[in-house]
Order: sequence, then C-alpha cells, then structure tokens
Amino acid sequence: MKRGSGILLHITSLPGAYGIGDFGPAAYHFVDFLVKTKQSYWQILSLNPTNLVYDNSPYHINSAFALNPLLISPERLVADGLLNNRDLESGSGGPDFKKEQVDYERVICYKEKILDKAYEYFKQRKKRSDYEKFCSENKRWLDDYTLFRALKSHFPSKFWCEWPKEIRDRKPQALRGVKKELQDKIEKEKFLQYVCLRQWLRLRDYCNQQGIKLIGDIPIYVEYNSVDLWTNPLIFRLDEEMKSCVVAGVPPDYFSKTGQLWGNPVYNWNILKKRKYDWWKRRLAQNLKLTDIVRIDHFRGFVAYWEVRSKEKNAVKGKWVKAPAYDFFNHLTKKFRNLPIIAEDLGVITPDVIEVIRRFGFPGMKVLLFAFGEDNISHPYLPHNHEKNCVVYTGTHDNNTVKGWFENEATANEKKRLFKYLGRKVPIEELHWELIRLAMMSISDLAIIPMQDILGLGKKARMNRPATMKGNWKWRLLPEQLTPAIAKRLREMTEIYERAS
Repeated sequence: MKRGSGILLHITSLPGAYGIGDFGPAAYHFVDFLVKTKQSYWQILSLNPTNLVYDNSPYHINSAFALNPLLISPERLVADGLLNNRDLESGSGGPDFKKEQVDYERVICYKEKILDKAYEYFKQRKKRSDYEKFCSENKRWLDDYTLFRALKSHFPSKFWCEWPKEIRDRKPQALRGVKKELQDKIEKEKFLQYVCLRQWLRLRDYCNQQGIKLIGDIPIYVEYNSVDLWTNPLIFRLDEEMKSCVVAGVPPDYFSKTGQLWGNPVYNWNILKKRKYDWWKRRLAQNLKLTDIVRIDHFRGFVAYWEVRSKEKNAVKGKWVKAPAYDFFNHLTKKFRNLPIIAEDLGVITPDVIEVIRRFGFPGMKVLLFAFGEDNISHPYLPHNHEKNCVVYTGTHDNNTVKGWFENEATANEKKRLFKYLGRKVPIEELHWELIRLAMMSISDLAIIPMQDILGLGKKARMNRPATMKGNWKWRLLPEQLTPAIAKRLREMTEIYERAS
C-alpha cells in the first residue's frame, strides 16, 4: 500500500430517503466527498445478507457469497426502468423513515414490497441476456443460495437441520422436486442478487475511476442457519444430527468480563486442509471481485481460535485450538498474487499470531483508543511505535467514538496519559481532531478514520457494542453534517501529512 488515508463508513450508514443507506445517489455523493478531501480509501463492513434475529449484524451472515438486498437502491431501480416513482411513494414510503437511525423492521417491510414490484416488472422483459450471463457466471454459489432462501420461506420457522431429511441431506431427487415447486421464489432471489451485484459494481467502478480504493470486510465465521452450513456441513464441526457441538467466541477481554459467545459454528480444519481450502479460496475470490482490499475479521482465529461447548451460557469456559495457519496462507498466497489482506489483529494476540502476520507480510491494525490504557511508552499502539506496514485507526466499528470514549469510558489515568502524550490539555470539542492528527502523522502506510470521529460525535453515534445483541448497526450520517468547514479541515490535514491522493 502507498501512503494514504480514508474513511470508515458502512453502506447502511449513508443518508437517503428510504430508511437505510444503499448503493444509490448518496453513495456517489460520499465518494465525491472523499475525492474533495483528498482521501484514497473507503472502508466498509461486510456486504453479505444479514438477519433481524441477530440485530442485522454484518458479522452474522447467512451466506458467505451473496449480497444483502437491503442495500439495493430504489432510485437506481427507477432509473433502470424496474420501478416508477409512484411505486416508491406507496405504503410506508420513504419520507416517514428516521433519518438518523435505521429502523430495520420497517425497512425490511418496505423494501420487500418494492422489490416484489421490481421483480414483477422484470419478468415482463423480453431481453435479459445480461441476467442470464450473471446466473451462468455465478452458478456455483447462486443456485444453492437461492434454493436455500426459497426453502427458508417454505419452512419459515425451521432451521435447515429440521427440514425433511431428504432435503436436509441434499438428496438429488428431493432437490429436483423442491426446485420445481419453488421455481418462482428461486427466480426472484436470483433477480435480487443480480440487481444487487449490478448496482454495487457500478458504484465500485465509480470509486476506482475517482481514484478511491474500496476496503471490504470478511467475517471469519458464518451463522449456523446459513446456506454454507447446509451445502458444506463437512467443513464445520457438527454432530450426527447436523448441529454444532462447539461454537466460536473470544475469552474475557476489554469488551466483556465473560468473553463474547458468538455462537457461530467453527471450522473443521482437518477437512478443509484435505480439500486444499477450496471453499475459502472461492470465498476470497468472490470478495476480491467486490473490493480492492479485504480486512479479515478476527484474524487470530486462523492461528488459534477460542472454542466453547455449544451448551455454555458464556465464553468463559472455552479453550484455544490451533488452526493450520501456515499451510492455509501458503495455499492462498500461491493462488492470489500480492494477497491484499488487512489482518484484524486486535484482542488477545500471542507471539504465534504476530509471527504469521509478519511471515506473510499482512498489515495489522493499530487503534489509538487502546494506546493509553497502561503506563507504557513502548505500547505498540502509541504512534511513535507504529510500523510502516500497518493501518492506524482512531477507533473501529466496535469502539466508542473518540468523544464517547473520553466522556464515558476513559479513566482519569488514561486522560492524563493522553494529554501528556499530546503535550497539553485539549478541550473535548477539539479532541477528535487531535487523535485524527496522531493517526495522520503516524508512519503507518494507511490511516482510517471512522466518519463519526471526523464529525466529533458522542456515544449515541457508536456503531456497535460488542457482547450486546440489541441496538447496534443503526447509526446514519446526515447529509448536512458534511459541511465545507469539515471538508476543508480534513483535506488540509491529509495534505500536511502527505496522505493526499
């Protein structure tokens, strides 16, 4: 990576009239803001389908390959002749949505209605060669995913392991029967993925044309009730009844005294190794079609992962289990030249994790909000200890904002150490700019700043609270917040520290 900087802002947090950020006009306006402020990167979170049961977390996904239809832009559907403006105004239309937060239940209800209408318009089209090409090129994951979605609708209150045994076990004759029975539902799901991918690739092309590189995000795990478990049960640790015998999490840490019990199935690395990690190779290839660089969430799980028995109530009684990190990444680096990975190396990081990251040359992460928790001038997150091959953040989507941290979480000693490092006491209304300055002046190749910190927002703008299951992933940017004064200040700082694109 060449020296540069960028902004962390997930698609759902973009402004817009339809309740949630999407691939529409506001996304293009945000790219223009990035260009105006001389940024080089836009970092987002996972684009995979989410689930209301898990608070629509981008890290609880039911497909490692599909995209989230909630991100489809209604305006783009109108521009493509798949809806008209009257369709957007009907029912619980856009003007009544909250602008500052995503109300997922209302958004899902609204989007399902207009996407149903778009599909009906689409079925009337005679020329669909680009759609047929999409179905052919993505057949390997698309056919399974769309059948899975249709079956979930057909058996609405059941997990895939509770489906009729011949369907659960994917008997060819049974699958042929349900494909015929659910044909229209399957075709609708294919249409949604087609539209979603087409809108995203247009946006990606616009980013690249403007000199902006996209940093995507790969959650290390998928959720249990996912198409990946149904189609590839052997690569996960399941029992004879196709249920998880152990699940993933992390031990007690900064975020939680009882650890985080994620509940995701863990991988059967012995099987993956025998198969030369074919599923992971396909997954990475798919993600690199969507973005220029990928951050791999919970990277340490490729070296050793925290395994907890599925019956446990929290993550305290778990154990570390080794994974074949060297063999895994040797296979990936042979398939993908100059593998563009950022390793999320936060949390409990042991020497073996550090060695893997250095061996393969992956940039790690440095979070400034973690730099002042102890009286240690050698702390690796303090800017004077940063490495060139890393990415520095003020905070991530899992952290409070700078202002929220200082007002609600930082101890008196942390505040003292911070001001000592800065060389002076800083008023709270300026503190976020001082941490942005620390990130920008770092030797790190890349500095990424969450949009909330650029705006100097407090704890209400926090994106996620780890170890909690409600009230996350809702924050949205308001268009009037991107003022000329903020743009000017960000651009000047980017230029001063030679990060300008």
